[in-house]
Amino acid sequence: MLRQLRHGDARALGLTARSARTAALRARTASAERVVPSVCPYCAVGCGQSIFVKDGRIAAIEGDPDSPISRGRLCPKGAATRSLVEAPGRLTTVRYRRPYGTGWEELPLGQAMDMIAERVIAARTWGWEDRDAGGNTLRRTLGFGGLGGATLDNEENYLIKKLFTALGAIQIENQARI
Repeated sequence: MLRQLRHGDARALGLTARSARTAALRARTASAERVVPSVCPYCAVGCGQSIFVKDGRIAAIEGDPDSPISRGRLCPKGAATRSLVEAPGRLTTVRYRRPYGTGWEELPLGQAMDMIAERVIAARTWGWEDRDAGGNTLRRTLGFGGLGGATLDNEENYLIKKLFTALGAIQIENQARI
């Protein structure tokens, strides 16, 4: 109250409201070494993010004010994107549970990719239709389909669509509707 009287700030809205502790506070982004532009991975909106990096780690994530989509705003999920990278429980290895298995095992990435490729080829072969009953050319498979995701950008979804089309799939959908 004495500071308020001394400085003529009866409502304590100016400097008298500040303590030494609050005066020493700095924004987390002030000490960042660089800012990396990014896109939020959570939904199909594609909000722009500014990722502040210090010592090779994420210091903070904020909305990108230059983004024409979100104009610097992020929803709570977008603002918490840092936890995707730094969550202590985040899995960073391939985990696999065999059919009828009771536990998970870790696999090398190369082995997991080979298993996926083998299963795609087997499903394609099993469901392949070269011609219909009338002799018309089909060249398609009903053995699998593709579903793109909202967390992928347009370019990634385009490439996935091209891959599944090249494999002969006809059930291809993308749930990322903007």
